[in-house]
Formats: sequence, C-alpha cells, structure tokens
Amino acid sequence: MSREQFWFFHPFRVRYSEIDAQGVVFNAHYLTYFDTTITEYFRALGYDQYADARKTGIDFHIVKSVIEYKAPILFDQELEVGARVVRIGNSSLVLELAIFLKSGLDALATGEIVWVYTSQQTHRPVSIPDSIREFIARREPHLA
Repeated sequence: MSREQFWFFHPFRVRYSEIDAQGVVFNAHYLTYFDTTITEYFRALGYDQYADARKTGIDFHIVKSVIEYKAPILFDQELEVGARVVRIGNSSLVLELAIFLKSGLDALATGEIVWVYTSQQTHRPVSIPDSIREFIARREPHLA
C-alpha cells in the first residue's frame, strides 16, 4: 500500500502510554489509531455517522479487522494514518488503512476494516442507502 493511494490522513504522535516494554507501540493501539482515523475520515466527507444512527436506528458494526505490522513504531514518532473506502457492497464497507511516518513513503503498518450496516433493533444487515454511497463516492471516484 502506498501513500499515493490515500487522499485522507489523520496525524498522531506516539505517546509514552502507547508503548510496551519493548519500546514499540503496543499492538492494541493500532486499532485505536485506525478507529480514530475512520471517524475523522467520515467527518472530512461531511457524513455524521452518529447523528445518522440516532435518527435512523441503523449503524455500522465492525465484523473484521486485520493489521499487518511491517516496521516498529516508536515513542514520540509523528505519524499520519491514511484511510480510504475500497469497496461498498450491499450492506458492507471495506476500508483500507496505512500508518506512515509523517511525510514518509513506506507504510509501517497496514490494515483492513470491514463494517456492516446493521439495524440496531434486529441486529441484521441493512442495505447501505444511496446517500451514504454518494458521500463516499465524491472522494473515492473508483466507487462511483
């Protein structure tokens, strides 16, 4: 995965509380970086996921998360996490993420997150509406 594949990045600086005894970012924090970046990605699109969920009773549930660790991430490093939607199915979204050093070209870690649009009453998948698809396709032309 290369930096050029992403239009959206969210910055982080590795805090001391995020490293483990080996001096590298503890593995669970990668998902926190991804989750925060996804929230900011949708904010940049102009889609308020939480307001929409309150209004409709339908929200995205994570059903899959994959992390590939390519190089250690260390205390105090400045990072940029890229996010993009690579596929929209009937009821699912596939997001790709990558963690780079600030202005770096090589991914230190990559990830895939799969969300399913789900009724909060029945806990069953629901088709993603055109309005959400359009928000995403404005910035992800490969999905239009």
